[in-house]
Amino acid sequence: MTAAPHGTPATAETDAGAPAPTEPDTGAGTDTGTNAGAPAPADADVDTDAPTAPTRRRGGTYVLTAALTAALLLGCLLSAGMGAYDIPLGDVLSSVRHRTGLGGHALDRVGESVLWNVRLPRVVLALLVGASLGCAGALMQGVFGNPLAEPGVIGISSGAAVGAVASIALGLTFFGNWTVTVCAFAAGLVTVLLVYALSRSGGRTEVVTLILTGIAVNAFAGALIGLFIFFADNAQITQITFWQLGSLAQATWPKVLAVLPCALLGLLVAPFYARKLDLLALGERPARHLGVDVERLRVVLVLVVALLTAAAVAVAGVITFVGLLVPHLLRMANGPGHRFLVPGSALGGALVLVAGDLAARTVADPAELPLGVLTALIGSPFFFWLLRRTRRKQGGWA
Repeated sequence: MTAAPHGTPATAETDAGAPAPTEPDTGAGTDTGTNAGAPAPADADVDTDAPTAPTRRRGGTYVLTAALTAALLLGCLLSAGMGAYDIPLGDVLSSVRHRTGLGGHALDRVGESVLWNVRLPRVVLALLVGASLGCAGALMQGVFGNPLAEPGVIGISSGAAVGAVASIALGLTFFGNWTVTVCAFAAGLVTVLLVYALSRSGGRTEVVTLILTGIAVNAFAGALIGLFIFFADNAQITQITFWQLGSLAQATWPKVLAVLPCALLGLLVAPFYARKLDLLALGERPARHLGVDVERLRVVLVLVVALLTAAAVAVAGVITFVGLLVPHLLRMANGPGHRFLVPGSALGGALVLVAGDLAARTVADPAELPLGVLTALIGSPFFFWLLRRTRRKQGGWA
């Protein structure tokens, strides 16, 4: 066969493959979307310099984290200084610096006692309990794939309440002053293990079954609490009622040390599962295809939620809506990514409980409102608004 003359389809074959030897810089062989050798569009520089969506989201995350941290520090300082015995903010900082060896000076005997034996244990306990409830709420919503889920759904709070009420009504004292706390913590863990065992079928646990089992266990726990109250005397009923309303009034350094290991363990473990929660949000089947062991993830995170919630309820009583509202507000503000949502919910929960405890101590001064009542009064209307908003966005649930 004779060679084709220059400019015939033989040239087209050369252009379709490698670039011509005499024009190595034309870019014909590397162009993927624009004409080879054509100048870049005039607005190319503008598009390159414009911030991308992930960059904007990252910037918003840093700003929100800084705002939460600053608000939390301010709330802690105000809570440490305000109350029936006011301590100026400068004196609070000076006493803290004195105790930590960074200068400053000690307060008078009464001021030092109020600050270090009453206020600061209460502030630290509010931090730990709020962070535990907020983080547990974010994990629950991620595991169930439902922004309206919260730790009480699977019976942890009611189970812990049964343990505390039983120890009070039966007059148990085998752990001294720690009896109520230990019984509440143990009962909360046993309850969540029972719920999980009852909801398993064929080696798997379905979310719907887990929730329905939790509802049944919650009802049974409520019946047990009512039974214990029926057999309790007046003094025990008063103690049970006060515990069920939720409060940090009995905060002490030993109680802080009791909740500290459980809270720190749960708060440190939870962020490591953020990426898997993001994958689980795509659905169980896609998550499995992407290498997530969904069943194992659920087991681990339910245990972490049980650890955080049972420890919080054991020392502070039943405090509702923190685990529901805080993660949802942060999701509305910064999106559903769990790498921020899990630690951010811990920060937000701590902030809400520190501010709530300050309000409980000062709104009805000299009396003190139960913290659980205050969070329910604020959280219930917000929850109703949230339901209405979600229903309106989805066009109804019928």
